[in-house]
Amino acid sequence: MLNALGLLKKRRFLPLFVTQFLGAFNDNLFKTSMVLFATYQIYNDPKIGQNFNAIATAIGILPFFLLSALSGQLADTHDKAKIIRIVKTAEILIMIVGSAGLLLAHGGYATPGLALMLIAVLGLGIHSAFFGPIKYAILPQHLHEDEVLGGTGLVESATYLAILAGTIVAGLLAAQPAEWTVITVLVVALIGWVTALFVPAALRAGPELKINYNPFTSSWRVISATMHIPRLFMTICAISFFWSMGAVLIIIFPPLVKNVLTSDEAVSTFVIALFSVGVAVGSVAINALLKGHTSARYAPASVLAMGACVVIFSLLCRSWPAAPAGTLYDLHSFMQLPRGIAVVAALIAIAVTGGMFVVPLYAFLTTTVTKDQTARTVAANNVVNAGAMVLGAVGVQGLALAGVGPSDMLFVVAVMCPISAWLGYKLHLLCDDIPAT
Repeated sequence: MLNALGLLKKRRFLPLFVTQFLGAFNDNLFKTSMVLFATYQIYNDPKIGQNFNAIATAIGILPFFLLSALSGQLADTHDKAKIIRIVKTAEILIMIVGSAGLLLAHGGYATPGLALMLIAVLGLGIHSAFFGPIKYAILPQHLHEDEVLGGTGLVESATYLAILAGTIVAGLLAAQPAEWTVITVLVVALIGWVTALFVPAALRAGPELKINYNPFTSSWRVISATMHIPRLFMTICAISFFWSMGAVLIIIFPPLVKNVLTSDEAVSTFVIALFSVGVAVGSVAINALLKGHTSARYAPASVLAMGACVVIFSLLCRSWPAAPAGTLYDLHSFMQLPRGIAVVAALIAIAVTGGMFVVPLYAFLTTTVTKDQTARTVAANNVVNAGAMVLGAVGVQGLALAGVGPSDMLFVVAVMCPISAWLGYKLHLLCDDIPAT
């Protein structure tokens, strides 16, 4: 991992690293601020709060489903660094819209404020749909072959550390006037635009493509051009199934913290922060275990361990002592409870094992295809991932309508883990020790 950390001294990596860190930070700061405001200030009904989270999640995912194929084509045809700069310019405009919504909502105009914030979430989804393929596809162009796994791990670690930082800052700013959040997201967007100017050029590596601008036919073509390759099919299936589980967790955690763990915004922020730290640790740990070699060797064991930790966490939730009526635990009270440390340990373990499972799979996507196909390969993965996350969100809504609570939904995630383990094992048998093409 020391070799990978050495990449932070290189201009071929550092500007991209910082740019994507700031983008993930800002994205999560804004979304967390919106969710905390809606969950704790507007919606008292747990089901309505969960529905809002599901809608917001679906809106953020939709652009990945519709636009990833186009973004992959553009990235494989044009200078990836130039596209990054265009995307970061758009982020400033998106944050202006979101900031207006935040100010309206805090000023007593909840409905128009939330509407503008959801429009901004859609814009951030479009922003991420165009940036997502590039941040992985650019690595094989700027890094040596034995640096790609380490670079991928650093990008993943930075993403989740950015989520951690964004979550913590959102929790701190929740107690301050809304103007503080507005100033923060706008300043971070501007700094991200500046750092994007220093990303080295990543010109087209193959023949120029004829761009298909139809989101449906282009998505179908990029998927069909990728999924017929067995190793890529298995990799994308494994990642997508993992993120369908992730969608369930993303949606249920804010209402679970409020209504099952009966805890306040600070605890909700702390829980999301634990996930961010855990995934970052898992990203670093798997790179150390694999010694820079891209392999799915530890994938089955990692996701099975994750499932076991999810079961433990669900059992802890089911026996959790509720706060006195009309009150919520603050962070100090939460940690003083006998099961508080156990809950924290279970959450960290879930995140660490999840990071160990998914990070090598992303490295597969960029190291087993030629450099002129990497963005489209990542785009195909993003389209399928988005579909899987939408199915996860729909599944949550269906289970909620059937009367299944958040604690029981955790068991659904645990049941899905053995399937992910099987996919990881099949990928290990199929791909390991096969040289990059």
